[in-house]
Amino acid sequence: MELPKLHFPEYKFKLRSDTSGGQSLKIFDIVRGKYVRLNPEEWVRQHILHFLIYDKHYPKSLTGVEKRVVVNGLERRYDVLIHDKDLKPLLLVECKSVDVKITQEVFDQAARYNLTVDARLFVLTNGLQTYCCTLDHVNRTYHFLEEVPFYEKL
Repeated sequence: MELPKLHFPEYKFKLRSDTSGGQSLKIFDIVRGKYVRLNPEEWVRQHILHFLIYDKHYPKSLTGVEKRVVVNGLERRYDVLIHDKDLKPLLLVECKSVDVKITQEVFDQAARYNLTVDARLFVLTNGLQTYCCTLDHVNRTYHFLEEVPFYEKL
């Protein structure tokens, strides 16, 4: 598998081959504490996790990865959800693979998850483009930020 260069700092990931049930590559997830199957979306997810935890100082202990959430009566999984120190949803991340162009439609679909989760910040990334915004749930509008803020600044 050719691993594309993303618009995040380079990290030293733990990778290993998994020959059980077919040849595939696995990557160590620092939050879940285990190796997971490496696919294009997982490559992006691991980059944003490292970026948030190591560069922006979001606490690993308050971070959830691929947990279930019910959206409009349908069960979905969010990619990353980080809580604040009071355990309220703080930052929701939706990851797409690099081949998914982030259009308004893709953004709106991903942002709908946050209507249920109600995090203060929303991040959407495909590894090449990353958008961070606050959501005004009352007026259903977004306020885009120039960059993902440091945890200490929130």
